[in-house]
Amino acid sequence: MFKLLSTRDQSMASKPGGGMMMPIVSKVYCSPDEVVCAVRRRPNVPNGGGFVVADCGQRVVFKVDGCGILGKKEEMILKDGEGNDLLLVRRKASIIEALSFTRQWKGFTRDFLGSDKLVFTLKEPNSCLSSNTPIRISAESTEFGTYRNLEIMGDFQRRSCTIVNSYGDVIAQIGVREEVEQVMSSRDLYHVRIKAGIDQAFVFGMIAVLDYIYDGSTRC
Repeated sequence: MFKLLSTRDQSMASKPGGGMMMPIVSKVYCSPDEVVCAVRRRPNVPNGGGFVVADCGQRVVFKVDGCGILGKKEEMILKDGEGNDLLLVRRKASIIEALSFTRQWKGFTRDFLGSDKLVFTLKEPNSCLSSNTPIRISAESTEFGTYRNLEIMGDFQRRSCTIVNSYGDVIAQIGVREEVEQVMSSRDLYHVRIKAGIDQAFVFGMIAVLDYIYDGSTRC
């Protein structure tokens, strides 16, 4: 089980699907309706090429460049369908981290002044020191209780898991259609169902890190 924890308490908790937009990256990526996206590994690209996200009309809505494209390990960029950068996700190693129980990944957006803004911090357990510590993510949201105390239930490595909040509400679900599983690897093609109002860019930023951790398409 992976745990997703917000950094701040918030009394204005709202439930997904209630019609309220809850942006973390931008309200542009919050839909008033539930959406289902298909995620596929980039074909004919060397290891670390990343993946592409398409909507139900097969229109590309997000792209993730991995280390095979960027030339840097432990760094990824989430882009929109037009190729504009949305999130820079990276891990910065340090001597202190080497002695810690976790490795930290950070996701940044860039504001109109060109400054980096921290969106989330993911703490990956250091397997050398702790094998039972869950993955935790701190979402830098001061407004929406829906993003507080999230948990990923299931097995991302098998592309079969659900993200729920502390109220038990499902905000996103990752899975593989049976007909797809019969003809190709679930690591190469799977779907993500995201509830209304949830920031889709934020969800795929998290998925990019999980993909890298589990030797997916973003990792060299």
